[in-house]
Amino acid sequence: MSSQEWWDLVAADGTPTGRTFRRGAPGWPHGLFHLIVAVCVRRGDGAVLLTQRAPGKEFALGWEFPSGSALAGESSRAAAVRELQEETGLDVLPDALTPVGRFTETSALLDLYIADAPAPTDLRLQATEVSAAEWVTVDEVERRVRAGAMAPPWVARLDTLWPGALAAMRSAQ
Repeated sequence: MSSQEWWDLVAADGTPTGRTFRRGAPGWPHGLFHLIVAVCVRRGDGAVLLTQRAPGKEFALGWEFPSGSALAGESSRAAAVRELQEETGLDVLPDALTPVGRFTETSALLDLYIADAPAPTDLRLQATEVSAAEWVTVDEVERRVRAGAMAPPWVARLDTLWPGALAAMRSAQ
């Protein structure tokens, strides 16, 4: 996390406000949000990629889909492509992302995308963000949610977005 990271502030419907906010600064503006993006990458065999948060991060060692905050001036899709590449080394094009849905949190809107794994699928993990990665079945994702192995914010996110993600993965086959 960089104290020099700036986020666009958006309204509850995702409309830009024209304002920015420095990550970690005090005085979050009530009723405004920043954008978080996540990508559920699916291999040809149906396995999906989970990453484990690095030890020094909030929710350390919790599992999640590659994700992060959109930077000021960055679209949701551009942020998703950048975060996936930074955290895992996987390169996808913005048009290759299938939107699943948006989840509203206290001060953030999370956009979840599905993407087919590019070839090759060799991972290059960003050590400051990701301590491990695993290709798992969709049943294993659900098991980890129930077992409390996912990073805590992902429980509510997946309660809402997982059915749409599964539908999007089935329709793309």
